[in-house]
Amino acid sequence: MPEGTVAKIRERIERALAPLALRIEDESALHAGHEGAKSGGGHYRVHLVSPKFEGLARVARHRLVYDALEDLMKREVHALSLVLLAPHEDGASRSRTPEGKSKS
Repeated sequence: MPEGTVAKIRERIERALAPLALRIEDESALHAGHEGAKSGGGHYRVHLVSPKFEGLARVARHRLVYDALEDLMKREVHALSLVLLAPHEDGASRSRTPEGKSKS
C-alpha cells in the first residue's frame, strides 16, 4: 500500500469540496487477500460534509468525489465507501447509530 494515500485523498477532497467535516479511514488491512487488493489499491471509508452537496442527488455527490480523486482511482484506490452529506443533513446523521437507528 503506497504511504500517503490518505493524505492525498484528504488534500484533493479539501481542494475540490471545501469540507466542513472530513473523516477518512484506511480499511485496506480488512481486505488483505481480497482479489482487488492484489493490484495494490486500497480500501477507504470517507465521511464528508460539504456545502457543495446542497441540492444534489446521491449520484451527483458521488461523481464530485470521484472527479476529485480521479488520478488516485487508477492505482492507489481500489474501493471507496462514501457517506456524503450536505450541512443541514449532518445533524440528522449524528443523531443515529451506525446501523441507522435513532439514539435514545
